[in-house]
Amino acid sequence: MPRIRSWVGRGFLVVIACVVGLVVLYSVVNPPVTHTIWSEWRRLGKVERDWVPIEQISPVMARSAVAAEDANFCLHWGFDVEAIRDALEDGGSRGASTITQQVVKNVFLWQGRSWVRKALETSITPVVEIFWSKQRILEVYLNVAETGNGVFGVEAAAQRNFNVTASKLSPVQAARIAAILPSPRNRSVTDPSVRTRRRAASILDGAATIRADGRADCFED
Repeated sequence: MPRIRSWVGRGFLVVIACVVGLVVLYSVVNPPVTHTIWSEWRRLGKVERDWVPIEQISPVMARSAVAAEDANFCLHWGFDVEAIRDALEDGGSRGASTITQQVVKNVFLWQGRSWVRKALETSITPVVEIFWSKQRILEVYLNVAETGNGVFGVEAAAQRNFNVTASKLSPVQAARIAAILPSPRNRSVTDPSVRTRRRAASILDGAATIRADGRADCFED
């Protein structure tokens, strides 16, 4: 038994070291693939994805994504306690995952709901916040987020939907892309429903608000 406990303990330490090593590596090296991208490639036979540095993404696109998914991105350390509290009060009917948590899920883990995945996500999120800058977290998010059926990242979304690069996105176009992020396979950027149009309008206002009140300072020069 002592020997078994020793091997289990060593194995646990090896796993931790590997995870931390990957986090440190991906702070400077772009993740080559994610579980979701690989799964969609197997399902569809191809995916659209063009990685671009955050300097080549329109600032309004970055602000729109933050306004849509995690308005307090610059204010927390990976978990938005207030959003979690609100979600619990609503009976868990809405999500409270921050952009950092979504990056951890997309890059290091898998989709789907399970306590195991959530526990791993909760464990890895603080490590990412320690080793990555907020700008790096957002850069990775904007490049790995699913933005359509078989489409990943804002560059591919911009080219497919508007025939422009991510650096040339207008505020309205950026808000439209951000508006479909919660359900990219069921919502359309170019033919949005009334609900998606309303969400895009709200995101447009939110992007301007976080720029004005300083909640975009951590990822803008």
